[in-house]
Amino acid sequence: MRRPSWVPEDTDLDKPNAARVYDYYLGGSHNFEVDREMARKAMSMWPELPQIMRSNRAFLRRAVTFLAERGVTRFLDIGSGIPTFGAVHEIARAIRPEAEVVYVDRDPVAAAHSRLLMQDDPRSAVVQADLRDVEDLMARPEVTELLSAGEPVGVLLVAVAHFVSDDEDPWKLVGVIRDALPSGSALVLSHASLEARPDQAEDHQKLYRMTPTPLTMRTREQVTAMFAGFELVEPGVVHLPQWRPDQPDTVGEHPERIAGVAGVGFRP
Repeated sequence: MRRPSWVPEDTDLDKPNAARVYDYYLGGSHNFEVDREMARKAMSMWPELPQIMRSNRAFLRRAVTFLAERGVTRFLDIGSGIPTFGAVHEIARAIRPEAEVVYVDRDPVAAAHSRLLMQDDPRSAVVQADLRDVEDLMARPEVTELLSAGEPVGVLLVAVAHFVSDDEDPWKLVGVIRDALPSGSALVLSHASLEARPDQAEDHQKLYRMTPTPLTMRTREQVTAMFAGFELVEPGVVHLPQWRPDQPDTVGEHPERIAGVAGVGFRP
């Protein structure tokens, strides 16, 4: 197949990619047939997956809006993927036109496409780095510059910590980020939930083991522990649709079917 201009030369187009699969779930165009095939297999086992992914993106929108309305103008989006369908800078600048964003992703396709989109935006930067090497990530010039003003920073770990295994200790990694943040900064985090659909969790995790980004689903208690050192805002760590919905009637009767939990916390 012809390689699109936004795809790096060394990208394996025959292997599914989590960022492109996510883009497909959102209705985007930055994906290939191998990604769509994986998505279709996943949806055959779990038909709600596109709804889950869109609910996750809706949570990101509500959380960024929440922070921007409270004066946050600096955002660090770790695991940003391909920034389609309402990227952080677009959401934040609708409220704070001066908002600055650093997008971080370990995937070369996501990073390359983000650079293409952001190349004419002086208040956005893109870093290819890995959350699992958090010291390297936090030492990147783009990140240190974002933090250097001492102003509150909104850190987004939206649908990314479940790609970190227990052995890689996501709780420790989040702690390193927390300790580098100025007072008043916030953590926005969502995570695949083990408790919501235990009958399907193992099959879904097996599917992601076929990719370079295997998935580790966790309990709400384990996810809540990632907010150590942050003060959770109401309603705490809840199912994705339950976090400050735009309208209460949009939550639905079974929010647990949207198999993810999310929360926002501030660093004192």
